[in-house]
Amino acid sequence: MIRDVALGQYIPGKSGIHRMDPRVKISLTFLFIIFLFVGSNYASMGVMTVLVAGILLATGIPLRQYFKSLKAVLFVVIFTSVLNLFYGSGQVLVQWGVMQITEGGVNRAVFIALRIVCLMLLSAALTFTTSPTELTDAIERLLKPLKIFHVKVHEIAMMMTIALRFVPTLLEETDKIMSAQKARGADLESGGLMQRVKALIPILIPLFVSAFRRAYDLAMAMECRCYHGGEGRTRMKVLKAKKSDAVAVIGALLLCAGVILLNIFLPGTVR
Repeated sequence: MIRDVALGQYIPGKSGIHRMDPRVKISLTFLFIIFLFVGSNYASMGVMTVLVAGILLATGIPLRQYFKSLKAVLFVVIFTSVLNLFYGSGQVLVQWGVMQITEGGVNRAVFIALRIVCLMLLSAALTFTTSPTELTDAIERLLKPLKIFHVKVHEIAMMMTIALRFVPTLLEETDKIMSAQKARGADLESGGLMQRVKALIPILIPLFVSAFRRAYDLAMAMECRCYHGGEGRTRMKVLKAKKSDAVAVIGALLLCAGVILLNIFLPGTVR
């Protein structure tokens, strides 16, 4: 399951999504995530779900890569949905003593599951189609207005991108450590809660040592290359928005307006 986490991975491609300006991709991703939570009826959520499906197909990346990444959050989706079954109003469908499942609870559970799945798929699509270098440049450009308040935008963007970039590396390292400990006879799956927590200590200690070693090596490499922040730095590739990016933004705004209209003219189902 650790190998299935997609956060931070980049898959090169030649699709229109790959060629989009990374600033536009990041902005539209946040906009779509917001409107995933704005949708309050099945019509608006259906529109957002179809949109997410269309984005996944447009990336040209095999769908199994996306669904493979959902395995890591499947437990969270199921657990959160089950909890929301018992919150809501409306007609009572099932009742066990003081606990009851209502029509509103079922609607809430369905919406929560759809939102989490769509959110994860959108995030995966962003990292799959945007290289770490493009992410750094885009985040820095988007946060540029904060320089007025003497915020070190470049350093923040660099830290965020490095953290995102090393997620797959640390997960791979964790998988290797777990395999090595199992080969030495460590039991990581049986026993009670406290025993499982204690079994994680032989994994966490070498993982932290490896992480600090990688951080030290990276810092030394950056110093050897005379890295001193963003002042005076130039870029080999300058970000430039194209007409296709403008079309994508206009289309996204029209779609979001449609979601708002569906919320206004159709009754909400989340209660």
